[in-house]
This record gives sequence, C-alpha cells and structure tokens, in this order.
Amino acid sequence: MPAPSPLDQIAERVERLLVRHEEIRRTNALLLEQVEALTRERDALKSRLAAARTRIDAVLERLPIEPSQDSSAS
Repeated sequence: MPAPSPLDQIAERVERLLVRHEEIRRTNALLLEQVEALTRERDALKSRLAAARTRIDAVLERLPIEPSQDSSAS
C-alpha cells in the first residue's frame, strides 16, 4: 500500500482537529454550566450568611449590657 499523499495527511489532521475542537466546545459548555450553578449557589450562601449576621446582630442588641467580671473583681 502506497504512503498517503501529503494532502491526505493534512485532511486527516484537519478531521482530527475538528473532532477535538467539538469535544473541547462541549467540555467548555459543561464547565460554563457548572460555573453558573456554583455562582448561584455562592450567591445564595452569601445571602443566607448576611441574613444570619443580621439575626445575630439583632439578638446581640437585645442582650443586657453587664459590667465585665474583671472590673467587678477589683
């Protein structure tokens, strides 16, 4: 069997590059979906954290202020 012509070799390489390109595009699309999902999750967690901080601050505001034990021991 004769060796493939340079044109055939180039065509084969182009075909492999096109297949690889499509694989990379699909992988990129999946990664973008993951980034979007993680961004939404992060934003939800930040919102929950802010709400929890607000509730903690409200509880702290309602606590009576007592003199520290160090100053009463003197």
